[in-house]
Amino acid sequence: MTPTLVPNGGSIEKLGATVTAEGVNFAVYSESATNIWVSIYDEQDEETDRFELDVHQEHIRAGLISGLGAGTRYGLRADGPYDPDQGYFFDPMKLLVDPYAKRLDRVFVRSPRLRLDRSEAVDTAPLIPKAIVGEMGNEDILPRKKAPGLFYEMNVRGYTMRHPSVQGPLRGTIAGLTTQRVIDHLKYIGVDTLQLMPTAAWIDEGHLPVLGLTNAWGYNPVVYSAIDPRLAPRGPQELRNMTDLYRKNGISVILDVVYNHTGESDANGPMLSLMGLDAKTYYRFVEVDGKQQLVNDTGTGNTLRCDHPATQRLVIDSLRYWVEEMGVSGFRFDLATVLGRDPGFNANAQMLQKIKSDPVLSQCILVAEPWDPGPGGYALGQFGKEFREHNDTYRDEIREFWRGENGKIGALAGKVAGSAEIFDNSGRKPSHGVNMLAVHDGFTLRDLVSYEKKHNEANGENNNDGHNHNASWNCSAEGDTDDEGIIAARKRDVRALLGTLFLSRGIPLLQQGDEMFRTQHGNNNAYAQDNEITWIDWENGDGDLVDFVAAVSKFRKEHSALTHDHFLTGQEKNGVRDVVWLHPDGREMNEGDWNDWSASVLGMHLRNKDDEVLVWFNRRVEPVVARLPEGGWTVGIESDAMGKVAVADGTATLTPRSVVALVRAVS
Repeated sequence: MTPTLVPNGGSIEKLGATVTAEGVNFAVYSESATNIWVSIYDEQDEETDRFELDVHQEHIRAGLISGLGAGTRYGLRADGPYDPDQGYFFDPMKLLVDPYAKRLDRVFVRSPRLRLDRSEAVDTAPLIPKAIVGEMGNEDILPRKKAPGLFYEMNVRGYTMRHPSVQGPLRGTIAGLTTQRVIDHLKYIGVDTLQLMPTAAWIDEGHLPVLGLTNAWGYNPVVYSAIDPRLAPRGPQELRNMTDLYRKNGISVILDVVYNHTGESDANGPMLSLMGLDAKTYYRFVEVDGKQQLVNDTGTGNTLRCDHPATQRLVIDSLRYWVEEMGVSGFRFDLATVLGRDPGFNANAQMLQKIKSDPVLSQCILVAEPWDPGPGGYALGQFGKEFREHNDTYRDEIREFWRGENGKIGALAGKVAGSAEIFDNSGRKPSHGVNMLAVHDGFTLRDLVSYEKKHNEANGENNNDGHNHNASWNCSAEGDTDDEGIIAARKRDVRALLGTLFLSRGIPLLQQGDEMFRTQHGNNNAYAQDNEITWIDWENGDGDLVDFVAAVSKFRKEHSALTHDHFLTGQEKNGVRDVVWLHPDGREMNEGDWNDWSASVLGMHLRNKDDEVLVWFNRRVEPVVARLPEGGWTVGIESDAMGKVAVADGTATLTPRSVVALVRAVS
């Protein structure tokens, strides 16, 4: 059947491409466009038809085209004013990807031709992925109503590219995650919430191609609801198959999403989608000397305009798609403060309120990265009870304690007790804080104890990129070494850090591979290393460390004294105190002890109902004899693989640089 535009047959009800009984309905939002066309392409990437959308209502242009159905490849073209100094970039020679596309036929590839001036009159269609019309074939599903116990941050490609049980074309893909041994490993270490780093189709940053590098993380999206074809070459159904399987195995899957900018970058960036359709609707601008300039609160060249109804609709529709159609259980929002910028951060901003009140999204696991690089962009603790938040103060204080900085004993107590100074407000609980020691943007845990300074030379930026303040240490040698004593010291410190993480109140987050002593050789900003630097080396992983993580994860789940979701007060209730902080001499910590600049040992005596756990943190390089409260105590978990905690005569001899948890049943 020959494709034909049905005069005035288009509907504005649903944006994007929708299969109907009469054909395919296309609908696009633009306040400034004078004309919008749909270009149809065959499998040889040749344009076969072009139709102008003839319905224009409420800033939406729509058209119904008969003779088309699922599988149709298409792109958009838009005309209107061209005045970059005023935020108008219309150019019908630039083929644009539908912001509501659900599947693309190829990955985005950078080219100088994608940002040529309109006067150049170069058709960019050969360079642009085509959207593929799909049908909603899955039964809608609601997210799992389950509080997370252990987050696990995963990069799909980095996790599967070298996995011995993921073979051939499955490597680097979401389908590779359905391999049984991948699932078994996650279950063994106690993961119940898998956080996938960005899966939405992305493009390389402008400076990478000349360096021979590609984006490995995905934090440069173009289309919010289309999976990058590298991760799902057979289409989005691969994600739904994966989430269904993981749900059966008791694991929720959440997505790391980037609703704060797009890969179109600044006014000199590539023209790919939103910039060419309606830049002033979708991006924030500010007037400078009579010219409109893109706001760069994200550090990437542009910032999504989340206070505009059309942008809000795009975000909400995208989130609903991932949940209902793709089966994900929630989201981690990258630079989440952008969702509430107006232009400062507003915790009650419309975008955030729409997410919180949505009947589907409000049931999801919602996690905020509560900061961005813009003015006033640090908002830890301000996202309300609906959101959990990444807690960078936990990361910094725990690192600094174990590195050996003075005056940190009080900070250690505050962090392992749940960061009440941040989260104890407005009905929030310790579980609103996500405790992490290492995530993708920074050192791995192994590198944290192996490098005093970053080593990002492979990124091609003269080691100027990445964080400079890492609170790291190298155990007496910088980088890789054959010295068995130094290697043993590093593994001991990593185990102490992991012991601290799992025995703290709040939700622990583990970065992929940290459970097996993974290294990136000192690169703390490996976003452009889609290679062995970020691919997990499974063959040389530390199996003993994996076993320890599994054991301490299991121990945590078995003891309500560690996980009971309330802030510790130390006050007596029914004759029992929920926490008593102990000096190694056996006495309760007093003001002088807390102010002891060199204090390096702390006991945390926890009780909840009939569960009683005593955790000791010892950062000294020698054993410490700690006097115990009365009663019989047994060792539940000890981080030091080389030593053995001795419990006798009312004392415990703590091994150097270790965390120990002792257990006693309350009589």
